This record gives sequence, structure tokens and C-alpha cells, in this order.
Amino acid sequence: METILSSGLEDYLECIFNNIEKKGSVKAIEISKELDVSRASVTDALHRLADKEYIRYERYGSIEITKKGIDKAREVIDKHTILTNFFENILNLTHEEASENACRIEHVITSNAFKKLKEYTATKIGYR
Repeated sequence: METILSSGLEDYLECIFNNIEKKGSVKAIEISKELDVSRASVTDALHRLADKEYIRYERYGSIEITKKGIDKAREVIDKHTILTNFFENILNLTHEEASENACRIEHVITSNAFKKLKEYTATKIGYR
């Protein structure tokens, strides 16, 4: 059974994934700056993600993302991308407003609603 993550932990995981994809690694201080949160908050989130086996982390050590973490991060990013495209291309919102709304909704949309939105978006604007 899949572990449910809070929207905050999903944001941390997305940040970790994106940084590792871009630079090959990420440090807690970089996460703190990027998400504009305290180092203590980052440390707490890293321990919770490690406990749920989304990452491997030891204090002052490197942060490694697991296969489970990669899969979850990609799921969140996919939701964000499809929602952003829907808001921009169907509702004609600016990119900034589309992305802001996508970030809020990506954490709470049901699987069924997202599946239907993804299908609709694919037929209307060709995005998969």
C-alpha cells in the first residue's frame, strides 16, 4: 500500500528530485534556500522522508533518492505539468497563475479526477 505524503513532504521530494536531476546532488542548505524554510524544518522533513523510504539520509551526509522516491516525485511533477498546461492552454491563464494553481491542486486532486483531466488535456492540446 502506498504511503500518503503531505503536500509539504511532496514539495520537499520534488525539490530533492529536481536538484539531483540537474546537478547530481543536493544539500539540506540548498533545499532550505529553495523552499524558503528553516534548516530545522528541512532536517525534520528529510528524516520523515527517510523513514518512509523515499530517500536515504544521514545527518551531514548526502541525500539520495530511492526508486520509490523517484516514482513519487515523477508523479507529482506529472500532475504539476499537466495541470499547468490545462490552466494555460485551456483556461488561458498566465504561466505564473497556472503554475501557482497547479502547485496547490497537485497535492489534493483525486486519482480519478487527475486521470480524466489528463485524458481531456491529451485530446484537447495533445499533451500526454
